[in-house]
Amino acid sequence: MRLTFATASAALIALGACATPAPQETRLGADGKPLPRLYRIPASGQGKIQYEMLDAVNALRQAAAAPPVELNAALNAAAATHSRDMARQNRPWHFGSDGSSPIERVARAGYPGMMLGENISETYESELETLSAWMDQTDTRRVILDKRATDLGFSWHQETNGKIWWTLLIGGRPVTPGSA
Repeated sequence: MRLTFATASAALIALGACATPAPQETRLGADGKPLPRLYRIPASGQGKIQYEMLDAVNALRQAAAAPPVELNAALNAAAATHSRDMARQNRPWHFGSDGSSPIERVARAGYPGMMLGENISETYESELETLSAWMDQTDTRRVILDKRATDLGFSWHQETNGKIWWTLLIGGRPVTPGSA
């Protein structure tokens, strides 16, 4: 009896391991398109996201024969401030709730160079999916691949409902003789 029970138990475990997982149900929106899946930024990954974005941007820049950019703390701070502000305003746009432009926010953050461009997004997608969407648009791709760029700022704000407000800033510092 024990041998039969042990054999039956082993067979059930083996069959359970072979079972294919149930496919995830794709939910559709009112327009008939699939609804986005919720992407949560894990607390353990927050420090890595800016560097992953930097690596991805520099790979795209290299493929386009543009020089690499570096993360810049002042641009990161300006991007973080604007991401939180867009969430408070509940709209993705380039002006702050105080009427500030991207140029003013970058100067306020202490960036010594020239702000060349700002990409923003309101989404539930990951940073790399957002970068891909930016690369699909001529104007936002131009910001990322600007050959005058030397610095990158990147940050986000994620609401409790999962919505993420992304901000990417590209800046350029003048190259001084002998520093290159």
